[in-house]
Amino acid sequence: MLTPLTVTVIVAAVLLTVWCGYASVRDQPVKDWHYGGMAVVLLLTLVQAGVAAVRLAGGERPDGGSTGVFVSYLVAVALCLPLVAVVALGERSRWGSATVAAGALVLAALELRLADVWAGGTGG
Repeated sequence: MLTPLTVTVIVAAVLLTVWCGYASVRDQPVKDWHYGGMAVVLLLTLVQAGVAAVRLAGGERPDGGSTGVFVSYLVAVALCLPLVAVVALGERSRWGSATVAAGALVLAALELRLADVWAGGTGG
């Protein structure tokens, strides 16, 4: 996989976690610019999915042959923020911001696992 892109997604997700977590602590709901931040992170994850699809189509495989697990994590990464955004739309209080912060943190953890699976880690 493309390590600089993975690191960029993780850093962006952690920054989104801190930003929305700060908004939650300040008792603020999710604002339009938070959705903009989610869109940027989502765009990065979609670029990553495209790069991974091209590499898989070109014959590259995760070490250890766990392609199914890798694709599952790739789909989960791409769906994480859209699902969180829908929940945040329904919760127009500080808890919407907290939900986005938690979702972005989960996204960062999924990214770490995605990189681990590509490298052949079993996670056990």
